[in-house]
Amino acid sequence: MSGAAIHAAIHAIVMPKWGMAMDQGTVTAWLAAEGSSVATGQEIVEIESAKAAAAVEAKVAGVLRRVAEVGAVLPVGGLVGVIAESGASDQAVADYIAAHKDEIAATGAEQGPVPRLIEVGGRRLNCLDVGAGGEAVLLVHGFGGDLRGWGLVHDLLAGALRVVAFDLPGHGGSDPELGEGTPAALAALVPELATALGLKRVHLVGHSLGGAVAIAAAAAAGPGLIASLTLIASAGLGAEIDGGYIAGFLAAKRRRDLKEVVERLFADPAFVTGAMIEDILRMRRMDGVDEALRRLAARCFPDGRQAEFGLRAAFLGLPQPSQVIWGADDRIIPAAHVAGLAKATVLAGAGHMVQIERADEVARLILELARS
Repeated sequence: MSGAAIHAAIHAIVMPKWGMAMDQGTVTAWLAAEGSSVATGQEIVEIESAKAAAAVEAKVAGVLRRVAEVGAVLPVGGLVGVIAESGASDQAVADYIAAHKDEIAATGAEQGPVPRLIEVGGRRLNCLDVGAGGEAVLLVHGFGGDLRGWGLVHDLLAGALRVVAFDLPGHGGSDPELGEGTPAALAALVPELATALGLKRVHLVGHSLGGAVAIAAAAAAGPGLIASLTLIASAGLGAEIDGGYIAGFLAAKRRRDLKEVVERLFADPAFVTGAMIEDILRMRRMDGVDEALRRLAARCFPDGRQAEFGLRAAFLGLPQPSQVIWGADDRIIPAAHVAGLAKATVLAGAGHMVQIERADEVARLILELARS
């Protein structure tokens, strides 16, 4: 978030959190003058973190009062400035800043488990690891996503098993180096990550492109490491994919254009928030990410189709317990790809991001298979 309304007439501008690994940021430039009137949506201050740089927009209209100077380094949630609506006196603004400066910083610093960077195969992977023990659910996200897409499912599973989610190379907080950019090349990271985290048994869960990676990992590592496999709206099980979505995602530079594209992932577009769009745009601005995504798309989804890597046959030949979960209203990869698969669940009222729209049911199905 870039600001929170916590007073009837005075609104805080706080240090945003861009990715779960971010804990502080630097004020690099003010884009609006002290005491000037700003409009809702106007870019007012530039912020830089270790991984990204972007402008923060005003969430309300009013008069800007700066708190942090250019060059100030603040924790996530630290008070950068305030916007006072008409009617707020100078004394009220001063009292607000004095009363809330420390409180807002403390509130922003409150957080649950945070990701950390793990050295895997010569690359740093951003990894969120909750729980203990040598057995875990390992979550692999899809094209253009990151580990935050598992947030609801991660929380639901964490009370029962150790749960690990990580950003694929070229995504989120991980290094952008893709290697060959094939599912098999990305799958090679799975046993290396398991070793780095001390995992002996993994219940592998893959969404979309992450499903293709999960199939390749299960086929290569075998049942000794991969105890079960759950695919969610998986790539690799058929040729059809909405190539227009892939092209549109890569081409979108403005919030409005990206929002129109991302809404195609959901049966209910209300799941697409402004914060979600901002997070994607910031990830795209990180060094090497856009190039990595374009290379990955060219390798895995050429000419608006899925490349043939022999993954459906590999999946059908796996000895591990496995299942497939799909949203009936998936507009990106058709649910018809479940045809001929032994254990498949198609959930009504869900699109491609079924793990967000139907998180409770997805978590239950993952846990049931892991416990079987």
